[in-house]
Amino acid sequence: MGSTLGARLRDGGGRVVVALDGRSERTRRLSGEAGLEDVGTLAALLREASFVLSVVPPEAAVDAATAVARESGDARPVVCDLNAVSPATMQRVAAVLGAAGLDTVDGSISGPPPRGPGTTRMYLSGPRAGEVAVLPIEGVERVVVSDAVGAASAVKMCTASVYKGRSAVLAQALRTARAHGMVDHVVADLAAAGLADPDRIGTALGIASAKAWRYVAEMEEIAATQAGAGLTPDLFRAMAAVYVELAERAVAASPEDVPDGLPLGAVLDRLSEAGADPAAEAGPRRAG
Repeated sequence: MGSTLGARLRDGGGRVVVALDGRSERTRRLSGEAGLEDVGTLAALLREASFVLSVVPPEAAVDAATAVARESGDARPVVCDLNAVSPATMQRVAAVLGAAGLDTVDGSISGPPPRGPGTTRMYLSGPRAGEVAVLPIEGVERVVVSDAVGAASAVKMCTASVYKGRSAVLAQALRTARAHGMVDHVVADLAAAGLADPDRIGTALGIASAKAWRYVAEMEEIAATQAGAGLTPDLFRAMAAVYVELAERAVAASPEDVPDGLPLGAVLDRLSEAGADPAAEAGPRRAG
């Protein structure tokens, strides 16, 4: 998401810089393919940038804000946190940044990485949200929802609960169908209802498994958001457990490694076994 977002911002005429010191080979490759300018360190980036867009796994959002606050020095960029976190976590991010004299824009992204127009929407809130909304990000719809930090994150927590919750439910249903030898009938029924594409379902489920490690903390953030609204957190705590299982059995280490036309049977075989994490040999997964 981060590299593709940067590419669309560059396509719109913006100068986009990244700090790749200490980052993974995959992150370096994706940044290079996107044509982003590496300035090395976070401190150097903060001296160069007027706006900072934070796109990291949910569990790293506060740490990322802490690093920005620590390295900011006299720099005063507007920091837009685009991470999938609860409103309460966003308030923690804003407090960390505010203590360093930095203004926070709460942001959230709905949809896939913006490789084409009409697929991706960015929700924004906070007193300076309008400044981020006018950045030249090609192909991304920007919607300012409120002047309150936390509002854009609330939108994300609600939409992601449906989109990613549905993927977890689908994975559970199909793994159960496999155990009973009823996969073809279940897929046919879902396809008739417009809930599955038989030609793409294997690849889609494989991609979900490759992203599952990142979704665990997001499900926990959704659970916390729902608890804050007076609802039970149990549903999305269970979704987090589903994604833990999918991550442990993932068919590939990253989404781009999942081939098109992947047979559903092969995916379900993998997702139904107690297999090892295919990315374990590459070391810990980090933000892109």
